[in-house]
Amino acid sequence: MGIWARRALQMAQHLSMLHHTALMGTCTKSIAPAFAQQQQTQLLHKLAPPVLQAAHLYQHQQQARFSDARLRTICSSVAARAPSIKPKWDSETAKKALAALSEEPAAFAQGVEVLDSIVKVYTVYSRPDYFLPWQNHPKRESTGTGFVIRDRLILTNAHVVADQTYVTVKRHGSGTKYRADVVGVGHDVDLALLTVEDDDFWTGGDDGAAGSMKPLQLGDVPQLQEQVLVVGYPTGGDNTSITSGVVSRVEVTQYVHAASHLMAIQIDAAINPGNSGGPALRGDVVVGVAFQNLPHADNIGYIIPLPVVRRFLSEVMKYGYYRGFCSLGIVFQTMDNPHLRKALGMTGHQSGVLINRIQPTTSTAKVLQKGDVLLEFDGVPIANDGTVHFRARERIFFTSLNTLKPTGSTVHVKVLRGGRELEYDLQLEPLQTLVPVHKYDQLPSYFIYAGLVFVPLSQPYLHEYGDDWMSNSPRRLVDKALNSLMQKPGQQIIVLSQVLVDDINTGYQQFQNLQVLRVNGVEVLNLAHLKQLIMGTSNHRPSAAAAAAAAAVEPAPAVEDASGLANITASSSSNDAAADVGLPADSSNGASSSANSPAAAVATATMLDTSNSSSEGANSSSKGSSTLPDSMFINDWDNQYIRLELEDDRLIIMERGA
Repeated sequence: MGIWARRALQMAQHLSMLHHTALMGTCTKSIAPAFAQQQQTQLLHKLAPPVLQAAHLYQHQQQARFSDARLRTICSSVAARAPSIKPKWDSETAKKALAALSEEPAAFAQGVEVLDSIVKVYTVYSRPDYFLPWQNHPKRESTGTGFVIRDRLILTNAHVVADQTYVTVKRHGSGTKYRADVVGVGHDVDLALLTVEDDDFWTGGDDGAAGSMKPLQLGDVPQLQEQVLVVGYPTGGDNTSITSGVVSRVEVTQYVHAASHLMAIQIDAAINPGNSGGPALRGDVVVGVAFQNLPHADNIGYIIPLPVVRRFLSEVMKYGYYRGFCSLGIVFQTMDNPHLRKALGMTGHQSGVLINRIQPTTSTAKVLQKGDVLLEFDGVPIANDGTVHFRARERIFFTSLNTLKPTGSTVHVKVLRGGRELEYDLQLEPLQTLVPVHKYDQLPSYFIYAGLVFVPLSQPYLHEYGDDWMSNSPRRLVDKALNSLMQKPGQQIIVLSQVLVDDINTGYQQFQNLQVLRVNGVEVLNLAHLKQLIMGTSNHRPSAAAAAAAAAVEPAPAVEDASGLANITASSSSNDAAADVGLPADSSNGASSSANSPAAAVATATMLDTSNSSSEGANSSSKGSSTLPDSMFINDWDNQYIRLELEDDRLIIMERGA
């Protein structure tokens, strides 16, 4: 069994553990009839349905034909869409808990009851491996803190339960752990909601815990120098820990979990690992949620303020899930330089920020222009340093105004354009980024064709290079990740991440971390569109399936017409190359090069199946693959080739033909 064949089998084994929803592609390798062995046959029964059907079909055909030494068998490649691991909506307990968000509690915890409403959270999690996207990193365990905010509803940090596979909680003074389910999560704001179905957890049961748990009351933003208590379960012990401090400042800072910039409160109370998700109290009232500290500094911690918490809860209550915080989708610079203000025709009483770039997919791009000076946001004047008035003698960055606005709300802005003041109304929506900053609770997307592994570029992919990923990862990909804006809805940067060496692609293993730009002169919109082009669909526009798959991986509006786009070119990483992919319009004996070929039809149908939710996709994919044609797996590749070339150190041509 060759190298690529063994890796394909390993991929299938990992897929069985991860329960991927699979799409069938094509790849080449001659494999001995090892699938006939009893041990591997048992393994096949555990695989995801599409892989199972492909393997059984392969086994039957291989046993019938393996005597032909010249035969080359196409084994099943996988293009797995990354289904979001959605909260558990199917239990009545979860629905009832979320419904409680709209109801004000009859009574709040007071005095010693406050400690009874604070719980310890135990999480088993497994992060995806983005270099080997068909497998996960080993499982690990972590702990955090949570507290009751409504009947049967616990608030904690999103990073406490990110990529979770199993979550349990334990009450203060109890020796029993209870299974908990995640019913809402907002990674951008680092908040999550849990519920527990077991009634004994809420009533105290027979394990010595106090009686029924009451929710904690949510307050407001504390004043500077106001004293707060941070309650939680930091590492170093099992019992509740209480630390005290004062509010040092309120400002926009980076939330480390998702690299978002939102309002946060700095305090000088100790916040250690395990404190995450615990309440910061002023008396019996919650004024924030502990979530991070400043490394290499003494007693500098941060808590999430209540305006951010309330917006998260209102989104979950309104939509049933968290959609994200709103953004104008602009890149701007401050106007501290007097010569810059003079050049733009600003008077002495005018102040604001200069708009440098606008993401074309936002509603802002329909109204504002590059070079506009944003003077006011919803009637609030913006200073030249980008700050706005917050409280007496306090200022905060103006982006905090739009991040706290409800999704879909309309705001009024005033800009300076060509010396004239203009006013517009803008509708705010969560920003869809070209390169996702995080992909928590999702399985990676990838497409393998003839041993070529294609993946969408994301920051988690670059994080695989280590803590110093900005220096260690390919510089071109880093630049795109940090500075590129989405030009079309559903757009992704597709990267040829590696080559799994085989006879069909030998000599090409140096081609890695190259951005794929075109296939046969048609610009690639996203991973689903790339698969559509490679599998041979004659229509160069992204199909509804491609749009749906892209939307499932990274939510975005409907895909625009891409029929007029240019060729596919790739830009590289380590050796500063770029790539162009070319495939013949049809092939006499290619497995899936024509839109009318059975394999292409099956590929399109499977893509449509997996655009559903993860559980539904698995069922529909199983049905779709039950009639897979022979041409999907068996073919003669003796007269086929794949050609990769570097052109001016900027272009790779990938071609399959006779």
